[in-house]
Amino acid sequence: MTAAMRVMSSLTLTLFFSIICCSLTENISNTSSPNIIIMLMDDMGWGDLGVLGQPSKETPNLDAMAAQGMLFPNFYTANPLCSPSRAALLTGRLPVRNGFYTTNGHARNAYTPQEIVGGISKDEILLPQIMKKKGYVSKIVGKWHLGHRPQYLPLKNGFDEWFGAPDCHFGPYNGSIRPNIPVYNNSEMLGRYYEEFKIDRKTGESNLTQMYLLEGVDFIRRQTEAQRPFFLYWAPDATHAPVYASKPFLDQSQRGRYGDAVMELDYSVGHILLWLKRLGIENDTFVFFTSDNGAALTSGPNEAGSNGPFLCGKETTFEGGMREPAIAWWPGHIKAGTVNFQLASVMDLFPTSLALAGLSPPDDRALDGLDLTPVLLNQPHKQGNRPIFYYRGNELMAVRIGQYKAHYWTWSNSLEEFNKGVNFCPGEEVPGVTTHDQKEHTLQPILFHLGRDPGEKFPISVSSHEYQKVLSRISPVVELHKSTLVPGVPQLNMCDVAVMNWAPAGCEKLGKCLKVPKSQPWKCDWPH
Repeated sequence: MTAAMRVMSSLTLTLFFSIICCSLTENISNTSSPNIIIMLMDDMGWGDLGVLGQPSKETPNLDAMAAQGMLFPNFYTANPLCSPSRAALLTGRLPVRNGFYTTNGHARNAYTPQEIVGGISKDEILLPQIMKKKGYVSKIVGKWHLGHRPQYLPLKNGFDEWFGAPDCHFGPYNGSIRPNIPVYNNSEMLGRYYEEFKIDRKTGESNLTQMYLLEGVDFIRRQTEAQRPFFLYWAPDATHAPVYASKPFLDQSQRGRYGDAVMELDYSVGHILLWLKRLGIENDTFVFFTSDNGAALTSGPNEAGSNGPFLCGKETTFEGGMREPAIAWWPGHIKAGTVNFQLASVMDLFPTSLALAGLSPPDDRALDGLDLTPVLLNQPHKQGNRPIFYYRGNELMAVRIGQYKAHYWTWSNSLEEFNKGVNFCPGEEVPGVTTHDQKEHTLQPILFHLGRDPGEKFPISVSSHEYQKVLSRISPVVELHKSTLVPGVPQLNMCDVAVMNWAPAGCEKLGKCLKVPKSQPWKCDWPH
């Protein structure tokens, strides 16, 4: 029996007996510090949810979650790519502050492929590190993506438990030029993608989402029985190409294989919420659902999601790249069926989680996230005019205040990459906006009203009174931000084949260690 099979069998038995246990014991309620669950999807678009207009209506559990909680139509990631957005979530800081960017090129998207040398800086303070002060037990399930070398892994950065992988599930590889990505249980690998943890590239079949579901529910049950407050960071990656789903969900969606993956994730979210109710802790558990960046339209049509009415997708700072589906759920505290148009960011989850836990954020650094608890609990607040900053690498590309968005730089991707078939805006090109050259508009920003024009297709005339009035409001905000910004040391500049996942911790026990090649560091090339 493989390691993966042993994990599945063990968790299934554990959950079976826990059902019996729960039916025989009283509900356990934790009223002092609410449990916190952050569900972060991978490359799921704003338009992938039925509640946000997906015509297939294949997300009944997420739609019900929104009906029972609060929907945020104006919720943003901090970067249009996976690694920087995840770093921003866990630090409450823009990637340009926490170091998850590159200076190898102007406005280049960078992330953590397995040849990356860097990772999350030791100077950053992550959410689970602070939550330990209140006795929270923290677990990440799924994709980490903040560095795969030992010092960067979750258990070295505040998490108590981990089941998942440090990188994307790209592959399969033959192990001579590039190793397959390891899957970890806490600090040691259990196997590798495409080996012990199967992903069938032809059929799209994989049981990974089911494993992640079982791991999440098992953690919830154990902490509830121990009467310990918990933080679960549930980060499945089934909607990232190559997309996958387990056999019961394959060929079930009107949307093809990507839709199959969405349906299984929707089922999993519903199952987790059901378990909170079974355990009697739904009123003591704050749950937030969102995605790391917009749908990857370049993976379409078979493996891409939908960004609804918004322009372009992943890797761009147009709305389709950075506006995300977002739902807050906390029965008894958040008014059911609320739609809140507050501008909000994934970085807000950092101070919000701390506030819910009764903890203060660190006061020795600039934070970009805001505490959303007044918004969630329908209390007076002063966050209505907060700006949203759209960064791509080391450049501030755009700013939104209220309904208005000003583009200071535009770029989809280079003409060279576009001619190779890499298209971030398929069928959505807007002349002068979705440019293939990096175009600066600092002296005369391109301005859109996102209420009237969510697709960013009709720039407001620079000669209009509206343009002048809005720009006079936005410009001081941009000037203040730039003048006070202190960039962090870039962590995503250097690559080296020697740091790939050749010999992760635990490989000796499994006979899975591979020969480490000679170190040959180079400056990473980021084409986008």
